[in-house]
Parts: sequence; C-alpha cells; structure tokens
Amino acid sequence: MAHSRPLAIDLFVGLAGWSAGLIDAGFHVVGFDIEDMFKVVGEEKPEHFSLVLQDVITLHGSQFKDAHLIVASPPCQRYSYMAMPWSRAKEQAAMVRADETGEELRKLTALVDACYRIQREASEAAGRHIPMVFENVRGAQPWIGRAGWNFGSYYLWGDVPALMPAPVKASKVPGFRFDGSGKSFQTAAVAAHEGAKMPGHSMNKGAPKWNTHHADSMERVEDLKHGGDWFSDPTCPTRYGDKAVADGRKGKGAGAEWFDGNLCVKSSKSPARKAASAKIAKIPFVLSAWIGKTYFPREEAYDA
Repeated sequence: MAHSRPLAIDLFVGLAGWSAGLIDAGFHVVGFDIEDMFKVVGEEKPEHFSLVLQDVITLHGSQFKDAHLIVASPPCQRYSYMAMPWSRAKEQAAMVRADETGEELRKLTALVDACYRIQREASEAAGRHIPMVFENVRGAQPWIGRAGWNFGSYYLWGDVPALMPAPVKASKVPGFRFDGSGKSFQTAAVAAHEGAKMPGHSMNKGAPKWNTHHADSMERVEDLKHGGDWFSDPTCPTRYGDKAVADGRKGKGAGAEWFDGNLCVKSSKSPARKAASAKIAKIPFVLSAWIGKTYFPREEAYDA
C-alpha cells in the first residue's frame, strides 16, 4: 500500500535551495528558518514543501523521528570572514584559538553543533540512523573539521555518499562559447544548474576550468558565496570601483544583483541584501537531487 511522500527536513532553509532537488527525488520537505525568505523575495513556495518559522537552535530532534533525511546550510559568515587575509579577520580567528575555555569556539560552531545534535536526537527517537548532510564554506574546515566532499565551492559534512557527482566542465556546457566572446563560466554553469557560486572564473582563452580548484581562486570566491559580515568591512569590493565589482560579478548567476545594485554596502537587514544572499546560498539542483535520490527510502512504496 502506498503512503504519502517520505519526509526530509531542511534546516536554515532560506529559499529552499536543498529542497528543490529533494522534492524532485520524491520527498516532502519541511523547512525551518527564522524568516520567510519567499515573502521577502516575492516567490511562491514549491509544491510538496512546508515552511516552519522557528529558530533551529530551539528544535529537538525527536520531532523528526519519522524523517528519512536531514539537510542543512548553517550560516557561514564568520567562517568566511576569518578566512580572509585582513588584519581584523586574523585577529578574530586568533581570539577564538587563544580562548582556553573553549567558549568562543562553542559560540562559533553553535549552529553546526545544533545540526549534529538534532540528527542524534532524531535517530535515537526513531531507533534507526537518520542520515544528515550539511553544507558550508571551505573556511569552516579549521573549526569544524575536514569536509567529506566539495562540489565546487559547496563543501559537505555528515553522511556524504561515497559516490558524488562531479562539477560540470565548462567545455561541455551546451550552447556556450569560451572563445573570447565574453561569456563567463558562471553564466554557463547557471544554465546547467551547476556551480552558480563561481564568480571570478573566466573561461576565455585558456583560463582554468572550475574543477581544477586552484587554491588562490577558491580563496577569492569563497566569501562571494553566501555574502556575510565582511561586506560591512571598508574593503568591500564595491568600494574599489567598477573594475573590482565587474571581476566579482562575472555574469548573471544567482544573486548577481548583489553586485549590480551595490548591495554589499547595505545593512544586513536590508530586504534586497537578504534576497540576494538567499539566492546565492541555493544548493545546485544536481547536487541536492543526487543526495535526495541516494537517501530516498526504497523499502516502502510512496505516492508521487
């Protein structure tokens, strides 16, 4: 006998970046966040998706004993900021490391720790292991441990499947030319539903492909990913002039209006900045769908 769709939980859901691929795989997704970003952006919520406005820290995992998968994208602003080569960023990182009580580190990793706690509580209540995968930035690794996998600038922890999709190579993206015509890799990647977070990579005339993952390039693009506190810093790229902004923008990818509208100098509470940040934070469909298909329960029949 068929049942309703299996349940997946999306923590720090934003604009349901994880949820789109999970829904396509067959899940019903319940997302949790402190603000309805769909209302902020003016978008309709997807089918087979429910939003609960609640602080993730206040959740108890036993609520999710019927879930088959938990995903999350904890905010990454401080990790990104402290990975930057600025004196103030280095001072913050040094302060955390110097705190012998460990309190500063606990504050820094509180949201990630909440994800692990919720998974543990859910699994205990269910009497079975409930897989959990969460995404964050490369700069989180010194603080929460080495990631199990990265898909371009999307780094994954938790129950990361052994087999994962590879980022698309720019030369194989149909309908785009990289012969000096001005098309950027980010534009092509968006069309392929992959890698919208790769500003700063031009593929014109021999520039590096995405999956070469040059360390210097990754350092540069990491903070352009989710946005974050560093945009309030005097070294915000828009304050260097149009050239710096253009170098960071590279096409019309998710959240490109962040740069077009000079949003990095706006308040973090600005609706425009929130909207751009939420769009940038969306997980590539190919990645979320892969995780959804990997953990879709096969032992029971479900309605479509």
